[in-house]
Amino acid sequence: MTADRVLAVWCPDWPATAVGIDAATPGAVVEGGRLAACTAAARAVGVRRGQRVRDAQRRCPDLVVRERDAGAEGRLFETVAEAVAELVPKVEVVRPGLCAVPARGAARFYGGEEALRVHLQDAVVEAGYDCGAGIADGLFAAELAARRGGGVVVPEGGTAAFLAPLPLWVLDRPELAGLLDRLGVRTLGDFAALPAASVADRFGADGAAAHRLARGEEPRPLAPAAATAERTVRAAFDPPAERAEQVVFTAKRLAGELHAALAAGGTTCVRLAVTIGFADGRVLERLWRHDGTLSSAAVAERVRWQLAAWRPEPGTDDAVWGGVAWVELAPDQLVPDTGRQQALWGQSAVTERVARAADRVQALLGHAGVVRPLLVAGRDPGERVVRVPVGDLPPDGRPDGPWPGGVPGPAPAAVPPEPLPAEVTDAAGARVTVSARCAVSAPPAWIAVGGGPAEEVAAWTGPWPVAERWWDPARARRRARFQVVTAGGRAYLAAVEGGRWRIEAVYD
Repeated sequence: MTADRVLAVWCPDWPATAVGIDAATPGAVVEGGRLAACTAAARAVGVRRGQRVRDAQRRCPDLVVRERDAGAEGRLFETVAEAVAELVPKVEVVRPGLCAVPARGAARFYGGEEALRVHLQDAVVEAGYDCGAGIADGLFAAELAARRGGGVVVPEGGTAAFLAPLPLWVLDRPELAGLLDRLGVRTLGDFAALPAASVADRFGADGAAAHRLARGEEPRPLAPAAATAERTVRAAFDPPAERAEQVVFTAKRLAGELHAALAAGGTTCVRLAVTIGFADGRVLERLWRHDGTLSSAAVAERVRWQLAAWRPEPGTDDAVWGGVAWVELAPDQLVPDTGRQQALWGQSAVTERVARAADRVQALLGHAGVVRPLLVAGRDPGERVVRVPVGDLPPDGRPDGPWPGGVPGPAPAAVPPEPLPAEVTDAAGARVTVSARCAVSAPPAWIAVGGGPAEEVAAWTGPWPVAERWWDPARARRRARFQVVTAGGRAYLAAVEGGRWRIEAVYD
């Protein structure tokens, strides 16, 4: 199946742009302790995406470091999407930093594909953002064309030849690329030359999708069922909704209804049209794509980004300009539903009832009124449990490890909301201190927690030094941890920082 002609508009280093780092400034965006993106100035001195912060700052001591803000990326990219939508219809936001439009009709209107490419690129640059624009058969090749020297037009039918010399890492599948490299497959052309059946047998569905991309085809065949109007879901607001949270909550509910209807037909949606009608008659439409299925929480987040472009002034973060009269979700691209693994003991019905009950409570208390605890990676016992609103996606950016200075197992039984004050003294009654070289002034003999009576220390181990954010003097922390067991059988995770003792957790 030949892919359609697609024009891609790609804004380089968008995570850095979203947090206010200029391309001429050596800067990087950090997610999970590693660089998620860096500017051209940082790359010029050897900084690369995926590096640890310490390694990057060793190469560039003046590196400006910011935490990644995914919400800001989505909201700010609406400015780019709006600039493109002024010139061509049906703008599809693939992800913040990349959008695409069908090229055939627009190219005829603007006098050719090269004229269209230059026209859209100039529009985004005039909006204040650097970008590249490329045209090719299919979205994957169009994005790579946009990344090449500011953008090129790949001749129709020439996508496979354009992709053939490119390295495997452009597939953004590190494990697959590493395995193919060990097998002697170095380029997309080498990979595309392999038999499709053999690739599917050896690498599974993900490998087969990557193989189709390498051949210049769509990553998956479309479902035979068309996205008809009967599958569209819509909700009206009377009176018009004046707050973004009302619209986002309703969109989340509509997305759940849409997914249920598609699942009954054995299909799922990977591209969704979101249309918002305002009380003054204006209509804002946007196409959203996702590699997998767009969950209800993901749809709600994209509606929030879409509304961000219509706020009248920066101070009214949740105000919807003019009021929203209606919102509509329409599946634009369907694929076969490969199914999901059910709970081992058939608890799906219970889960659905709980979800419906949570939705009703959230309608009364707000989206953040009902949360669930999630265990994530981290260094401190307190930061390893995060509370996420029911229905939202788990937080990103917490790799499994290693976490130097982390608490060894077994995990504590209780973690107070705030560390408890404590006093740890030696046999002579002097406070125990820890030097910069982690030398203990004297063995701990007594411990008093929260102003209570002192307890005799029966056993202790430590110290374990923890140095955090040493590159940021304003937020840098240095402390030493101990595990302490009292004669009464109580066990504590204690830490000394700046000469003060705290109880971070209690063991059972």
